[in-house]
Amino acid sequence: MSPTSATSQARELLGVSSLTNKALRTWLYGLPGVDQVGLEGRAAALATRSIKTDSKAWAIDTAIGMIDLTTLEGADTPGKVRSLCAKAELPDPTDLSTPQVAAVCVYGDLVGVAKDALRGSDINVAAVATAFPSGRATLPVKLADTRDAVEAGADEVDMVIDRGAFLAGDYRLVFDQIAAVKQACARPDDAPDAHLKVILETGELATYDNVRRASWLAMLAGADFIKTSTGKIQPAATMPVTLLMLEAVRDWRELTGAMVGVKPAGGIRTSKDALRYLVMVSEIAGDDWLTPQWFRFGASSLLTDLLLQRQKLRTGAYSGADYVTID
Repeated sequence: MSPTSATSQARELLGVSSLTNKALRTWLYGLPGVDQVGLEGRAAALATRSIKTDSKAWAIDTAIGMIDLTTLEGADTPGKVRSLCAKAELPDPTDLSTPQVAAVCVYGDLVGVAKDALRGSDINVAAVATAFPSGRATLPVKLADTRDAVEAGADEVDMVIDRGAFLAGDYRLVFDQIAAVKQACARPDDAPDAHLKVILETGELATYDNVRRASWLAMLAGADFIKTSTGKIQPAATMPVTLLMLEAVRDWRELTGAMVGVKPAGGIRTSKDALRYLVMVSEIAGDDWLTPQWFRFGASSLLTDLLLQRQKLRTGAYSGADYVTID
């Protein structure tokens, strides 16, 4: 989707002839307000749902297949990325039936290393871009960052919105930047475009109403996924925030017929937590979202606990953490 077509679609949905900041503000503030008590109560109630033993094996395998295995440190090396890719392809060397993860996520300059290591597999390579994690850069720099990752072979791009602009009420600037980055994800000819995951950094948005508005703004501008967090800011992913985002993609589908994915990232560490999220996906958005195409976990440490729980179901005994590889 080009910036022009994103703007045209947004004008049509908003029912305006010109997509101004005022028009976006009026529309976003016209969204229903969030009942904080009701939202947090529903999230807490869904967290009490249990998954029976015969369904737990399916749920654990489903969660493994939804993980974006990630390393985003200044000290990342090609060797570390290759090691992470090996784990992505073979999460549990003692059990070859273990599913592979959905993607490996790295900084843009290491995309080539990951692509080479994962050659022949179905695992995607995702790159963070647009001056991750702060988003503090000019648009030309953000677009260059994105194009570098795409040219290196990234299948997915995780961008961060300009939270300062959003909190200042400059919604048109945020919209324009997302739409421009979406265009930068395009590839020539018939090659598939890189999918765009838009990180809202919900821990900095202050209110649930802002999370709802940011979710809708990102979808208006062409996001393929909306993502909670960079993992660098606390709080990161929470169940109430993810519930809000699941409601947004569900309602977007009802409005437009198009599906958008959701990715909670940061702070999801246990199998119990992951299964609670899967229950919430099913209850709020629907089972169509229970695939890696539409739901991801940005939580690398989660994989270790999922593998240990999987081993327990298979053998009846709980192994120690040294029975799986540690990132």
